[in-house]
Amino acid sequence: MAKTALITGITGQDGSYLAEFLLEKGYSVHGIVRRSSTNGAERLDHIRDRVSLHSADLLDQCSLINTLEAVEPDEVYNLAAQTFVPTSWAQPLLTAEITALGVTRMLEAIRAVGGGGNVRFYQASSSEMFGRVQEVPQRETTPFYPRSPYGVAKVYGHWITVNYRESYGMYCVSGILFNHESPRRGEQFVTRKIADAVGRIKLGRQSKLKLGNLDACRDWGFAGDYVRAMWLMLQQDQPKDFVIGTGKAHSVRDFVELAFRQVGLDSQDHVEIDPSLVRPAEVDHLIADPSQANDRLGWSPAVDFPDLVNMMVDAGLVDLASQIADRPANRSGVNLHEARENVSAINA
Repeated sequence: MAKTALITGITGQDGSYLAEFLLEKGYSVHGIVRRSSTNGAERLDHIRDRVSLHSADLLDQCSLINTLEAVEPDEVYNLAAQTFVPTSWAQPLLTAEITALGVTRMLEAIRAVGGGGNVRFYQASSSEMFGRVQEVPQRETTPFYPRSPYGVAKVYGHWITVNYRESYGMYCVSGILFNHESPRRGEQFVTRKIADAVGRIKLGRQSKLKLGNLDACRDWGFAGDYVRAMWLMLQQDQPKDFVIGTGKAHSVRDFVELAFRQVGLDSQDHVEIDPSLVRPAEVDHLIADPSQANDRLGWSPAVDFPDLVNMMVDAGLVDLASQIADRPANRSGVNLHEARENVSAINA
């Protein structure tokens, strides 16, 4: 019998990749979306006819209960959050309400509908919880030391998930995911900002790219690989939290240099440092130790760092070319090899 999954944050980067993955597995896929007067589900356009969307909100527990009763899911993936770290400094209370307390509301909703013993719950934890790192690399036992309101909120969400697992016997797990990117990444994130700017500079639509700390290091992987780890975590006999990452760290400078090299440009000719873009409190050397995920889940990333950078740059170029030609672009359908063929034609 086919399983049913409910995804919060289904319209986001991870949610769209997870929905695709679960559909391929034969799941009935449902997603929670906040009521809005605008269409925020562009990432789902290519699979919209195969998923069911429900109006609910992590700020409203009644709406969560109603959705759970209607869907009766086997698995719940809580990917929704206020995910942009700089915004968490500007809106710390909203970040806490959604990213921290929203987890509790969902867990309580699952208990309220009597699904505490049957529904398997995945919580999207984050490497930002490690913040001022206590050891390198970071593993499941590394103490947390968050350095932003976002990181603090994620720590709450992580520990409340552990508490519900231990207190109520619920199948609840947290995936401590390190940075994962894709062509579907939001425009406000530095990787997407770099990739899109490189395209505009290559095609003469922009001259300079302003960035903050080029020496900040992250363990960057491909989002499409990481949703597979989420699913694997809910298929185990016993619930357990896992660190998910590549085990390799790269600086923002590395990302920038590779991105410009992809289009035949020198980054030093086009990048400027803007002190206003530096975080109030920067995290330290974030790098995962994914050995437990490798050994126990059989998981490892398929896309390496250079291919990830090239994929994002190519997608940005294709988008820009579509705008120039006045035709719609679809990032959700971007294929790495097809994108490179299109870019070759643009550069010719």
